[in-house]
Amino acid sequence: MSDFSFIGNPTPAVDGGEKVTGNLKYTADLKLGGMLHARFVLSTYAHAKIASIDVSAAVAVPGVRHVVTAADLPDLVPHSRMYLMLARGRVIFVGQPVAVVLADTLSAAADGAELVEVDYEPLEAATNMDAALAEGAPLVWPTGIPRGAGDEAAHGAEAGGDAGSDEEISNIAGTTRIERGDVDAAFAASDVIVERTFETPMVHQSSIETQALVVQPNPITGGANVWGSLQNPFGARWDIAEVLGVPESDVNVYGMPVGGAFGAKFGLYEPLVALLAATVGKTVSLVLTRGEELLTTNPAPALRMSAKMGFKSDGALMAMQTNVIADTGIYPSGLGGFAAMQFASFYPCENVLLESTNVVTFKPSVGAYRAPTSPTSFMAVETLFDEAAEQLGMDAIELRLKSAARGGDAMPDTGEFPTIGMVETLEAAREHPIWQHRDEARQKGHGVGVAIGGWMGGLEPGASVCKLNRDGVLQVQIGTADLSGTPTTFALLAAETFGIAPDKVRFVYSDTDSAPYGGGVGGSKTTYTLGNAVIRAAAEARKQTLSIAAEEFEVSAEDLEIVDGRVRVRGFPDRSIALGEIAGKSMTFGGKYEPVQGNGRQAVTDRAPSFSAQIAEVEVDEETGEVNLLNLAVLQDVGRALNPLAVEGQMQGGAIQGVGWALYEEMRYDDDGQLLSGSWMDYAMPDAVQASPIETQILEVPSESGPFGARGVGEPPVIATIAAIANAVAHATGVRLTQTPMTAPRVLEALEGR
Repeated sequence: MSDFSFIGNPTPAVDGGEKVTGNLKYTADLKLGGMLHARFVLSTYAHAKIASIDVSAAVAVPGVRHVVTAADLPDLVPHSRMYLMLARGRVIFVGQPVAVVLADTLSAAADGAELVEVDYEPLEAATNMDAALAEGAPLVWPTGIPRGAGDEAAHGAEAGGDAGSDEEISNIAGTTRIERGDVDAAFAASDVIVERTFETPMVHQSSIETQALVVQPNPITGGANVWGSLQNPFGARWDIAEVLGVPESDVNVYGMPVGGAFGAKFGLYEPLVALLAATVGKTVSLVLTRGEELLTTNPAPALRMSAKMGFKSDGALMAMQTNVIADTGIYPSGLGGFAAMQFASFYPCENVLLESTNVVTFKPSVGAYRAPTSPTSFMAVETLFDEAAEQLGMDAIELRLKSAARGGDAMPDTGEFPTIGMVETLEAAREHPIWQHRDEARQKGHGVGVAIGGWMGGLEPGASVCKLNRDGVLQVQIGTADLSGTPTTFALLAAETFGIAPDKVRFVYSDTDSAPYGGGVGGSKTTYTLGNAVIRAAAEARKQTLSIAAEEFEVSAEDLEIVDGRVRVRGFPDRSIALGEIAGKSMTFGGKYEPVQGNGRQAVTDRAPSFSAQIAEVEVDEETGEVNLLNLAVLQDVGRALNPLAVEGQMQGGAIQGVGWALYEEMRYDDDGQLLSGSWMDYAMPDAVQASPIETQILEVPSESGPFGARGVGEPPVIATIAAIANAVAHATGVRLTQTPMTAPRVLEALEGR
């Protein structure tokens, strides 16, 4: 029997009704007085000089108010993608904004954009890693690669390393190298060595809602009011203030409901739109079309990962080595180094060599995508574990269990692992019926594969405010966006702590002027890092409430309890007072009680790694190469399932995206840098049928620092899917696929080469 009243109960989203009926308002629904609509004029070349821009036909379109080019904006140092603004003299990727048309209506802006004439002088472009690394390759940045911060830090995906030499200008944006032990000697002493090269292409986050932003300039302060589909309102405030040259307090950001992000909305066009609004002195709305979203935003990087592992005959892991090359588009990123780190993060090994090279190419800059780079890293390590088990004659899960990280083992950077559930997750996978009956599945021509993925989890301080209203409602305020139903989870935390029903808790998402700091939403850290702040705020509000009631009843606060919306004296149910009445006594003229308002803060510094194991069952058509996913089981240690309904939704959603990585999704570019999969007609994603039945199994190994033992949930379920499916294909066919997506032509080619 549960020790909790509300925690652990499947609870529908508090705003679910608004979402399914279309009553929830998103950024694109905002209509402010005098607002102008923006439409980009995008480069049609990957690399070219801009000889001239003719806007005369565009400004003649009825409703068009302005056509803005780089000449109208400050010439800023483009130290990150957000500061690239509009192309100035040269374009460096297909889809780069060259000009912006501002009009009274979207249709007028679109018509105007079609009429802007840009005269280009095409230049040679290197649009893939090999071309960019070739001798004499055209340079994306001829005077040196600019250095700025990426958004991977918000996902807990930082990796250090040499940024590269300023003396020798090239397309190499940075390298990393981490070495422990004696790798060469360990491989020499190994009885089984497995090595392969794995490749994943650029893939897009493809959320339902595209990038959307509204900026209203403040002519008095020079600042702005901002509304946006943002993962980090406080981060957007900082970026906009910096580009406008005003104090941060002069920018106020309203985090709107977010219709999906998955790492793509940590910052992109916010400074540009703020400058546009300031330049023309009008409110500006930018809502990207689907084609623009695919063409001109920040997809996940393409990765090539050479990986090698050595084992003794008893299954002992001797050595791990990987070399990662990452295509990061036009800007540097630390994601290549993070991919190398992830390869050796959760199987402790004394002999490790991890190297990475980040390469800039004439393609859009990259960004984070749910568990950045980890699907590729675990495709490599889990495929090699599977192959080693086969050569050693061992059960694939037993081999993993032999080397899996446990609490007290050394972490890959510093310190020791806290209590973790990697072993428990693998053991649950071992007992799962799909795995237990894999030999029977093979007799039917099916294949069954297993893999596990791990995520350290992001960290960031945060705060919460909790106050009691006169209607007996507990109002909780935080300063983050909602991407995954966190208001419902936080309501459960506050209700459990305060002693009030969850339907009497209201969450308020406010602007950066009034909300406590909440940080960015990403890296599976929102509930983990803010949950205890909510608990502390609710606990403080409860303490204040009981203090008022104790004085009213002339008893000790320890003799009181909160039951059914009332404070009552224990053992004397007739001596009670409604919560709303208590609040009223602190919110009245001449009142003697301080208002009930609890404050909670947290700066958690201890990670709570989480794990997801997946078992895939597939059928492979050996005549066509088509892979049919029959079943997918997702088993995940979540620490504590605060809201099992939301947890299962995250597990299913992540796994479906993993299916997309494995079998369907690819941003395909030709040699000229033209995107060939620039619409949802060409960029394939799994639908409900293709995603197969997804079974979820929640495991609970409580963390030491999370709210009621909870761990981050969002990232792990996307990580293991590629490897599980690839191992299932190998089980069915004897062929190991090392490149995604595993499309029918690729599988057929591998089968024919068997």
